[in-house]
Amino acid sequence: MRALRIVLLLGCLLATILVLAFLWLAVGVHLAGVAQRLAQGAIVLSLAIGLWGTLRGRLVVPLGLAVAGVALISVWWSFLPAQQDRDWAPEYARHLIATVDGDTVTLENVRNFRWRDIETAEEVWETRNFDASAVTSVDVFTSVWGNPNIAHVMVSFGFADGQHIAFSAETRRRVGQVYSTFGGFVREFELTLIAADERDLIWLRTDLRGERVSLFPLTLTPEARRRLFLAFAEFADQLERQPQWYNTLLDNCTTVPLRIVRGLNAQIPLDWRVLASGRLPAYLHDLGVLRPDLGIAEVEAQAVLPVFGPWPEDGLAYSQAIRSVWQP
Repeated sequence: MRALRIVLLLGCLLATILVLAFLWLAVGVHLAGVAQRLAQGAIVLSLAIGLWGTLRGRLVVPLGLAVAGVALISVWWSFLPAQQDRDWAPEYARHLIATVDGDTVTLENVRNFRWRDIETAEEVWETRNFDASAVTSVDVFTSVWGNPNIAHVMVSFGFADGQHIAFSAETRRRVGQVYSTFGGFVREFELTLIAADERDLIWLRTDLRGERVSLFPLTLTPEARRRLFLAFAEFADQLERQPQWYNTLLDNCTTVPLRIVRGLNAQIPLDWRVLASGRLPAYLHDLGVLRPDLGIAEVEAQAVLPVFGPWPEDGLAYSQAIRSVWQP
């Protein structure tokens, strides 16, 4: 009886491995092009033989084939390149291009959509020029739509002339694609860094999507603000030259800004609240860069943005108005 239980346990384990392998393969086939699908024929065959052998009670050969199939999938997957040229959804149709000349930064394809509803917008792409030495503020926005432990994170820079430019690391989705956490693990989406007018990114979330958006002003030195803005521009340039995959765990809206920050200061500690992005404000508060004069509970309560109202025609006035939550 004991031997039978062991055999049954091994059979269940092998069946589980094969099912997971087939699911992994199904995702790969779904995402791959025609040529890549043909190249996966051998993998499909090995897994099919493995499943057939399992059903006939022969464990060693099918287990070996299953392991080989998963290994082949993993190797193929690791060399699957991210791309710039796809049938992108309108809000991701253009990628950000940054040109840095000393402190002068030119951003091409800055998004400034006028959203009519959560699906449609008047599409406007702009070129904007900035002086990195004139950065006067850095703010972090968090947007919560469900689980309070998970938030979308955006970083915005304010300038002496009243401009604000917000950066948002997101999945670059194709036409018809819908975000999924699982898809972010299996290279379903490329990574994009959006630079946008705050009306585009923030008003869309507060007034149309009904998300809980909070604004957190960071207390940084002028030099730190300058270097951080230049680092975002340089990351945009790297991403334009070498596309990357979005990853739900490692390359997302929170880890990308953290990587940029740690590129400037490797002593910045890692923290579990980077992954539980809804708790990011507490992490920033512990670092001493988020209103150290206030307790975190008071900071989080004051940071929540109200619904703004009709579409703001003046972008500069809108950016100034939403910061009224921090006025005495």
